[in-house]
This record gives sequence, structure tokens and C-alpha cells, in this order.
Amino acid sequence: MTELEKFFTKLNDNLDAEKAGDINATFCFKIGGDDGGTWVADLTKSEGPWVTKVDADIEADCTFITKNARDWIKIGTGKMNGMVAMVRGKLKFEGNDKVGMKIMAFFPKKLD
Repeated sequence: MTELEKFFTKLNDNLDAEKAGDINATFCFKIGGDDGGTWVADLTKSEGPWVTKVDADIEADCTFITKNARDWIKIGTGKMNGMVAMVRGKLKFEGNDKVGMKIMAFFPKKLD
């Protein structure tokens, strides 16, 4: 399992029906590079899994875009500040920023 797959598996594990229901939004994570891919967190569902890898882009309330998996892991685990990443062009965000902040509380801090 890649570090990116570990990240999204742990994100899914950090959620439950109550937490998902409190957020009640969809998120798309577009990660570039060879190890990248597109993941969707559908927190409008009443039961998991909430986070899945998909083959196509979807319409989401919030979309996070990075150029590579390494940067996303740093951002997602808190080793790189998201605002700094945006200023440096390593992260793009589309959508409702207040909703986007809600899912970040469930990002895993460690992948091991």
C-alpha cells in the first residue's frame, strides 16, 4: 500500500456516521504524479466507506488539488501548512472554504 493509500484509508477510518453526517458534504482530492490519483470523500452517505478512489472527476462541494503525492502527504499530515502550500503553488482549493476546513479535523497525523 502506498503512503497515499494509507492516508486515505486512515481518513476513512477516522470517520463514522455521526461525524460524516455533521459535515454532510462531498470532497474530491486530485493528486498528481505517478503515485497520484483521485479520491472522493462522500460524507452525505449514512454509512461507509466514505472515502474511495475513483477513475473520473466528480462534482464536489470542495476540491483539493496537488501536483504530487509527497506534497499531499506533507499537507494532509500537518508537516506542511496548507496556507503556505497554497502560496507556494503546491495546493489549490476550489469550493466552500468553511466546509473544506471541517474535513481537515479528521486527516491522520501519522501513517504508521
